[in-house]
Amino acid sequence: MTFSEILERVGSLGPFQILHVFLLSFPVLFMASHNLLQIFTAATPPHHCVPAHNASSLASALPVGPNGDPDRCLRFTHPLVEGPLGPSNTTFPNGTWAHTEPCLDGWIYDRSMFTSTIVTEWNLVCDFRQMKEMAQSFYMSGILIGGIVFGGLSDRFGRKPILTLCYLMMAVSSTCSAFSPNFLSYTIFRFLVGCSLSGITLSTVILCVEWVPTHVRAVQSTITGYCYTIGQFILPGLAYAITEWRWLQFVVSTPFFIFFLSSWWVAESVRWLVLTGKSPKALKELRRVAAFNGRKEEGDKLSLEELKLNLHKEIALSKTSYSVLILFQHSILRRISCCNLHLSRFATGFAYYSLAMGVEDFGVNIYMLQIIFGGVDVPAKFVSVLCLSYVGRRITQGACLLLAGTAILANIFVPSDMPIIRTSLAVFGKGCLSSSFNCLFLYTSELYPTVIRQRGMGLGNLCARMGSMIAPLVKITGEVMPFIPAIIYGVVPILGGISAFFLPETLNTALPETIEDLERRSAYLPLTAPLTPRGIPTPPQCPCLGWGGETEAPRFARADSFPRGN
Repeated sequence: MTFSEILERVGSLGPFQILHVFLLSFPVLFMASHNLLQIFTAATPPHHCVPAHNASSLASALPVGPNGDPDRCLRFTHPLVEGPLGPSNTTFPNGTWAHTEPCLDGWIYDRSMFTSTIVTEWNLVCDFRQMKEMAQSFYMSGILIGGIVFGGLSDRFGRKPILTLCYLMMAVSSTCSAFSPNFLSYTIFRFLVGCSLSGITLSTVILCVEWVPTHVRAVQSTITGYCYTIGQFILPGLAYAITEWRWLQFVVSTPFFIFFLSSWWVAESVRWLVLTGKSPKALKELRRVAAFNGRKEEGDKLSLEELKLNLHKEIALSKTSYSVLILFQHSILRRISCCNLHLSRFATGFAYYSLAMGVEDFGVNIYMLQIIFGGVDVPAKFVSVLCLSYVGRRITQGACLLLAGTAILANIFVPSDMPIIRTSLAVFGKGCLSSSFNCLFLYTSELYPTVIRQRGMGLGNLCARMGSMIAPLVKITGEVMPFIPAIIYGVVPILGGISAFFLPETLNTALPETIEDLERRSAYLPLTAPLTPRGIPTPPQCPCLGWGGETEAPRFARADSFPRGN
């Protein structure tokens, strides 16, 4: 008997599962707010220098920028002379040439849309404009470090304690961000927010998946994913109502104090409890679930001996230790890990956040565009599920990245005075990247064998986080030439899409349990083929009857290796 069968006895789809998934999925609504928060809290409104001396007009105090507006970072040292045809931009009254200087007295900001942002409060413009991108990059690096740190801590101390700790850490560090006295402290607290968000994500995925039956895991995963999508609608609504960045930061932080309290009801991972020698606590959790689902008698029948005996195989398999180096010691694993899968994950995370955090660049109302960006995820995820089910994982993954990269590159050739077309291309690209993310979660788990699946998924997640961390920094290259960031953002997903076509297809194939299973599948050999005395798989006698005339159909490494009519 496996854990799934034990779960059936105590109730695998009862009131406990509904409440459990709700308590774990509801916080995901506000996780989206933190990921995309700097779109609004770090927005850069129109601005210009405080004029030198007492200029009669901006035209006499400020030089003209490339787009015909007053320059944002320079001013004249003295006001120009007002003549009959307007101010002269060549000489001063004493005949000397006009000179410019930086904004020594600060800047004047347009506060019609945002009362304040971190940009207006700490003057992150002109020579300091890169600091805004650095803040987002530090937040993403926190997500990267948090995945490494809290992943190990959850294996040692349990999923539930780490989830509870991260809820509290998120609430405290995010609230402290709202009261940061300077930019350095703000960056540090945002780094801690990223760390805690990563820990919440890891524990949420594990605890959700373990307590629901296998046949509804896809539904549960979709529900949790759509909570993140809905969160993208909530954020612009809050930002529209709260135009002061400190209050907006505070409002999206306080719910995590409630989530910290509600997490005490969440059930711990039974597998983890048994593996760490805490079988009595595991039995207690199962009996609590049985009572909540109205199956108290079934729960009382469970015993410690039965629990250990039934989970013996899973325990033995989980204790097999592999280092991360195993991912590079076999040719098929090197192809999956180095050249293809992790490049795809890096490209997806890199390009996704380049678009998600760049909504200011398209010349459209920032609130409306964020709602559109969130709304495109709904059909994108639905279409990706259909393609995954009928077209295949490899083609879906590769096509999503190729289309996204093409859309980003195409925007280079669209003039800035055509915001509708630019926005449409960006929305299409963002939808393709959302589909790519949706595909990667499933594809990664199917490509790696059970004994190293967690290692492979962890390394893939690391690559995606590195991409999202580097993405804000690439915008700084726009100081050299404005089109360089767009080229990089477009070329990387195209490379990732091309590499995806070198991955093996996993549609309608059995999950590999061992590395040997994976090698057989990569060679297009059946997973259950009997071996000859020389260790060579025997050929099939009839694809309809199985191997050697067996009445049970074989498990082929690829569903398309033989006609589907059977």
